[in-house]
Amino acid sequence: MLQILSIPAFLLFGILLQNIQNLPSNLPKILNNYLIYIVLPALALKYLPIVDLQMELALPIASAWISFGLSWLLFGTLGKYLNWTNSLTGCLIITAGLANTSFVGIPIVRAIYGEEAVKIALLIDQGGSFILVSSFAVIVASIYSVGKKRKRDITKKILTFPPFIFFILAITMNLSNIKTPEFLALPLDWIALSLTPVALTSVGLQVKINWQAIRNPFLWAGLGYKLLFIPLVILLLFKYLFQLEGLLLQVSVIEAAMAPMITGSIIAISHDLEPKLASLLVGVGIPLSFLTIAAWYWILA
Repeated sequence: MLQILSIPAFLLFGILLQNIQNLPSNLPKILNNYLIYIVLPALALKYLPIVDLQMELALPIASAWISFGLSWLLFGTLGKYLNWTNSLTGCLIITAGLANTSFVGIPIVRAIYGEEAVKIALLIDQGGSFILVSSFAVIVASIYSVGKKRKRDITKKILTFPPFIFFILAITMNLSNIKTPEFLALPLDWIALSLTPVALTSVGLQVKINWQAIRNPFLWAGLGYKLLFIPLVILLLFKYLFQLEGLLLQVSVIEAAMAPMITGSIIAISHDLEPKLASLLVGVGIPLSFLTIAAWYWILA
């Protein structure tokens, strides 16, 4: 119970910190860098070498790919037939298609399902969400952005990203039956404990809600897809078609139900894809997702 209560508590703490005038403006960036360069690699070394890799684990990873693929298909089609601007279509594809499976997702999964579930959540995040945001999200942003399309060295970006490097290292250790050295156990435990307070404080610092823009119908189209539609698709598909059950099913659905990814919104903003809407989808989506995730947790119980 204490772990669950800590989630909104640290989120609220981050929001309240926005009112401190002398707070460094780059504090969210500092916290995010700590999470990306220290915490996520540490989690990979802590959990992934001891994961019992099975074919069933391919399905949870696939949930992230299904979410993004359906988002591209749905909003791409609607944008074409309803004459949406390219910037609006691209914004919805990216922000609604990518879930916050790491900074918000892993702390929530750990709080409600325990340490064993973190291993599955990490696979979903690194094998699904991270690769998608580093590759296909950039491709979509380039397609729908105005002006000259930018060429990116996507492969280099993926291969040089620390969490992905440690993801590959940890999986290689797993396949080679190499365990993480004992002397690293305690440091990795302490780093892992910092995930929830740091991640949710960082999210709280970045939550910006424009109350006048709440009536935007495209905001609710994106959040409706992200918080309600795609978790339902994953639940029905995995449970009744693929006969998945237990922790694998629960974590897959809960991670699919996470709010839009902050990094995805940053990509949309940097390509001038409806920046205000992209920010709003994250700012409204994260607090609202705590209610919808509670509902999905009750459904899955």
